[in-house]
Amino acid sequence: MSQPIIARCEAKGLRMTGQRRVIARVLEESDDHPDVEELYARASKMDSAISIATVYRTVKLFEEAGILDRLEFGDGRARYEDAERDHHDHLIDMNSGEVIEFCDPEIEALQERIAEKLGYRLKGHKLELYGVPIRKG
Repeated sequence: MSQPIIARCEAKGLRMTGQRRVIARVLEESDDHPDVEELYARASKMDSAISIATVYRTVKLFEEAGILDRLEFGDGRARYEDAERDHHDHLIDMNSGEVIEFCDPEIEALQERIAEKLGYRLKGHKLELYGVPIRKG
């Protein structure tokens, strides 16, 4: 497991106010891909003085510092996740907006082979699949 978000922020020299610490804690406790409004809702339960503007500024700061990854799944909402989470890909349910994380060794190996066939060594990638549930019965 990587260092906690607060420790990584401090290591990068970011000034960690009480409200930034709350937002970092909310991000660490998230097992989904919250947008700013959802982060604000969760953070304001811990500290009612936090404003949505503070959440926007903090998320931008964390993103610029490489602490957070910004994800856009075509629904007009930027979502965020810890930049140091283990590698995974995303399947987005186009009906509900649910984001399902997955990792498939066959897909990983195929991507490596494709890059190699084209004369490249893969250094990173993002895979987003968009789908709708299959109706059963």
